[in-house]
Amino acid sequence: MAAESVAPLERGLAVLRAICASLDDAVRPGDLVRETGLARSTVDRVLSTLTHLDFLRSDGRAFSLAPRAMQFGDAYLAACGLPDVLEPLAVRLADELDESVSVAVPDGDGVRFVIQIPRRRTMTLSFRVGDLLPAERCAPGALFAPQWSAEQRARWSRRLAGSGPPRLFSPLPPAPGRPTPQEVESAFDERTNAAAKAGWALDDQLIEPGLIAVAVPVLDLADGRAVAAVSVVSHSSRHSADSLRAHALGRLRETAAQMQEALADSRSRAQAEPRRASGSDPGAGTGLAASFTPAPVDEPKRDLGPHYLRSLARGLAVLVALGSKRGGMTLSAVAEATGLPRATARRALITLREQGYVDCLDPEGRLFAPLPSVLELGYARLCGRTVEDLVRPHLLELSRKVHESASVAVLRGPEISYVARVATSRIMQAAITVGTRFPAYATSMGRVLLAGLPDAQREARIAATDLRALTRFTVTDPAVLAETLRRVAADGYALVDQELEEGLRSMAAPVRDHRGRVVAAVNVSMHAGRVDADHAREVVLPALTATAERISADLAAMGDRLDVAAA
Repeated sequence: MAAESVAPLERGLAVLRAICASLDDAVRPGDLVRETGLARSTVDRVLSTLTHLDFLRSDGRAFSLAPRAMQFGDAYLAACGLPDVLEPLAVRLADELDESVSVAVPDGDGVRFVIQIPRRRTMTLSFRVGDLLPAERCAPGALFAPQWSAEQRARWSRRLAGSGPPRLFSPLPPAPGRPTPQEVESAFDERTNAAAKAGWALDDQLIEPGLIAVAVPVLDLADGRAVAAVSVVSHSSRHSADSLRAHALGRLRETAAQMQEALADSRSRAQAEPRRASGSDPGAGTGLAASFTPAPVDEPKRDLGPHYLRSLARGLAVLVALGSKRGGMTLSAVAEATGLPRATARRALITLREQGYVDCLDPEGRLFAPLPSVLELGYARLCGRTVEDLVRPHLLELSRKVHESASVAVLRGPEISYVARVATSRIMQAAITVGTRFPAYATSMGRVLLAGLPDAQREARIAATDLRALTRFTVTDPAVLAETLRRVAADGYALVDQELEEGLRSMAAPVRDHRGRVVAAVNVSMHAGRVDADHAREVVLPALTATAERISADLAAMGDRLDVAAA
């Protein structure tokens, strides 16, 4: 460890890496002690700090990543700007060719995905943004390898021989024929030389049987280096390697050229506007709007005492803040963005650079930017979460607090559709499962969702709905319903008393995304004979609204990566 490194930050990153490398969604502290070699007391302090910062969650026995940990990967994606600039072109290419499209960047001797546009088929691409592949097992690797330094080449050779440091590669089946390291090296050199001459590279089932891809480089027009590679990916049930090349290569080259021009134009605009406020949205395409609010990293020390590692919190704040500006940030800018002293920010940057998560963009060492390796800190795993994965822990906690069933639903036309539910064990309970639909106008979640619509849309929905009486209590007058929805919007919750079914009382609160839009609703359903309306407002409502706020915070951290409406 260098003299200026921050030891708590190094140890915290080691624990985060171990959690992300685990095959289990939740990891026990004892497992982390074995994986990291750190003392149990040190691991406990790291876990306490990361949990307090809401990068981790715990059920009391094990720890798992929280959506807020997306901020680390978001910092790289926002700072490099690739998703924002290139994704629209990748989407267009996927639509034109009707095949999956990926964009990857070089990451040492690996290839890291930063954009994935999959076609939804029986055999579809399962790699996620943030996943890392060995360079020798995919088409982009042959395009990036000519740029390796002698040191990078040596590290790659050591890895092949089994003597290099481990990397968090995505799980892959063994290479066909189980070649020796020498055979792998020879075959990769041959593919690399061929790709350099042709200007494109082919993956003929290198990753796994059936998967084929053709890739071309996306160059930095200023220096000619490949900053990314765009690939068209298919399956042998649709194409052979030759037919995919014939089908895709022409449009692929055109798209790569357009991407190069778009990157050059983006860089010119960034240089013309050298300073971007940290509260702006530097990565609108990746949903980063909520990612750059400086955390109060020093306050909790007074409350948590020795269990809170302030140096770890400060270092992670520096890493996240680097996403607030494209083209790199100076030490002064980092210190300003985080509110930290320059000396503290400097030591954090030195540590992050030694750990391989930050580098300097200029020869003078003045501009710091995050590297693609930051995506290994949980981004791919979190990207793979579904809406139900995200909300279910919150529903479990809510149900335990109020001893009633809890659910989340979204609006589907005139109906609500349940996307997650936790039911209590009672003799009498509502027969509702994920996918169940009910008329929105007669349900608490439906009213919350309708109340969250713009006025014109809300009025159009009411006018188009057949307001039938489902019970003797159902509101069927359009004017009364409209006024009820206005009150719901003002109050921030809805209470529906036996309008869907007699004996069923429910209360719901809105769930908002990172743009503040109401995209879902969370509710508690109760038997009317067991819980009266006053008790629901006094006891259930505070727990319900707190849960809605926590779910909204998690959705804000996920940004555009999780489409609740499509759940």
